[in-house]
Amino acid sequence: MNQWPHAPVHRFAPNTLHMITAGTYLKRHYLNTADKLERMVEHLHGVFLRFGWELRAWAVLSNHYHVIARAPLQQVSLKTVLQRLHSIAAADLNQADATPGRKVWYQYWDRCLTYERSYLARLNYVNQNAVKHGIVHCATDYPYCSAGHFLQTARPAFAATVASFKWDKLKEPDDFQPTAPIAH
Repeated sequence: MNQWPHAPVHRFAPNTLHMITAGTYLKRHYLNTADKLERMVEHLHGVFLRFGWELRAWAVLSNHYHVIARAPLQQVSLKTVLQRLHSIAAADLNQADATPGRKVWYQYWDRCLTYERSYLARLNYVNQNAVKHGIVHCATDYPYCSAGHFLQTARPAFAATVASFKWDKLKEPDDFQPTAPIAH
């Protein structure tokens, strides 16, 4: 059976860590205010929790987001989780912008993280994503990612190990342009 050659392949493995990246349609900056970013973080947490996925890291920017999460043991596919998340988030953004029916999300990419080193490097990558895109100089200054939470809750030795992994050399689908300043 031929697959669509331009669609990303989605593999699901229960009780496995997954890294997910999703972008807005045409990479538009729909999450362009602090309020919209905060609500997207809340939607992300709520939907992943509802479906039993354990969030490990997240970064929400104005036109994309990254998540690392552990899938539950029961078969709740990532597609189901993201369809719900994108539906709720799109409705919320479209209501905020008075643009009913506007297409907000384009597609998503995911990867199963089956090697510890791969997981640690990507954990650092997600936490440092706002730095990568030039939004902040220090990841903990960006309130719409897990960097601050991670440093507060991780054991110091584990945080140091994660920080030692290079994040700027990873090949991840993240060709999103730097964001404009966020309106408050």
